[in-house]
Amino acid sequence: MTLKHWALVGGAVACLTSNSLQAAPWLEPGDARARFAAQKLADRGHMDRTITTWPIMWSAVHNSLQPSVSADQRSVGSAAAYLRFEKERQAEQAFRGEYSLYGSSEIPGVRGFSDNPLAKAGIAVNLQWQGDTWALGLKPAFVPKTDDDQELRLDGSYLAATAGNWVLGAGAIDRWWGPGWQSSLILSNNARPMPALWLNRNSTYAPETDWLQWIGPWQFTTFAGQYESDRAVPDAKLIGMRFTFRPISGLDIGLSRAIMVGGEGRPENASTLWNALIGRDNGQLEEQDPGNQLGSIDARYGFAVGQQSMGIYAQMMGEDEAGAFPAQKTWLFGADWTTQLFKADQQWFLEYSNTLADDFPGDAMPNITYDHSRYRTGYRYYGRSMGASFDGDAEAVTLGAFNFLDNGTNLSAKITYARLNKDGTSRTVIENNDIFYTVPEGDQNVAILSLSYGARLLNGWLDLSLQASDKKIQYLSGEKDQWSLGAEWTYRF
Repeated sequence: MTLKHWALVGGAVACLTSNSLQAAPWLEPGDARARFAAQKLADRGHMDRTITTWPIMWSAVHNSLQPSVSADQRSVGSAAAYLRFEKERQAEQAFRGEYSLYGSSEIPGVRGFSDNPLAKAGIAVNLQWQGDTWALGLKPAFVPKTDDDQELRLDGSYLAATAGNWVLGAGAIDRWWGPGWQSSLILSNNARPMPALWLNRNSTYAPETDWLQWIGPWQFTTFAGQYESDRAVPDAKLIGMRFTFRPISGLDIGLSRAIMVGGEGRPENASTLWNALIGRDNGQLEEQDPGNQLGSIDARYGFAVGQQSMGIYAQMMGEDEAGAFPAQKTWLFGADWTTQLFKADQQWFLEYSNTLADDFPGDAMPNITYDHSRYRTGYRYYGRSMGASFDGDAEAVTLGAFNFLDNGTNLSAKITYARLNKDGTSRTVIENNDIFYTVPEGDQNVAILSLSYGARLLNGWLDLSLQASDKKIQYLSGEKDQWSLGAEWTYRF
């Protein structure tokens, strides 16, 4: 997890050490407790903003909280207190720092919204500074045991500035686009963050124009980044765009695009970019086909149930376009709900995904999702899918639960049953054998159990994680062990 929990949350924040939380001026994907808090507040009508685009700007959280929170303390008191505590330490103008040590017996091939670093061992220093207009994060890491032959990393580093209600930034930050807890079909934190330039709204208030007010609170974010050199098409570019809006209370609708374009030996001029943006590809321009495109539509409706909340959600992604709508479709469906048992808060979810194109419903089209005839390394960054961690041609169902104790400790458990690479073949091209490609090889059925525990230790924060499968998963680059035990300890200064 990227944000650690020092709070004693039970409607209030109790005594803490002198250390403060360190993070960017936004809520990063990876903190399940922060997501639970924001989602429950939004579902119960106390925070009027979209909650399916991560990172979430702190200003949007602050400006969206409603006075009705005070009348619903029994249900959302701990959630509101946790976000308030986080904001006071992350959104203030100040310098912060932390260092962390981590290690694991194996790098899991399957990840979700909240998981630990993509390395077997490493040490990182995270220095953050935030001013009135500018924010800077520098996070050098040394990771001698990795899956991608990159021992020195700057993942999590950034430079950002505000201009009016817009934030412009450069760096490598994690993103999660969509309502899923286990997977996002279009963009997730399954792979390392890609260095990019980005632009997004700061606060998400509704349009003031009368004929546009029906849109409700809205967010727009876009980025442009570059892939690694060791690919079938070296140094290809990636453009991402997402627009989310909330036309009625509880309903979030998201529209996303990801465009792979350019790279060595491929056109990168202005007309190529224009053709890509207007969708003039899919063979329409023969050898000058500008690139590979993915598009998705997702929706989530959250609502109150007694003292608790519940949501139902879906996401559809297409690898091509037909009649201005995504074609060669993949699907994700899910439901999540909260409980308050044993003096703690719980977040539950049940999620189904199918990344075999047109398998549900229709006639299956294998080797389409996350693959491409020209960009033959696919929609992957350093060997890992940038969408669903099960990669393409997979079907999976996951039941998960998070338990947040009132002393700040958290526990989680997930059980997944998946069928990987349903047709048994792959057309992914590997250019560097030192990079481990988590692309399943052959048709495999697998059950996966994931457990995690987080608590304060030695004036710092300790995260423990365990992932176990009923068999070793076979990937194009080899097999993963059945067991992965990891630990990360972080100290702030």
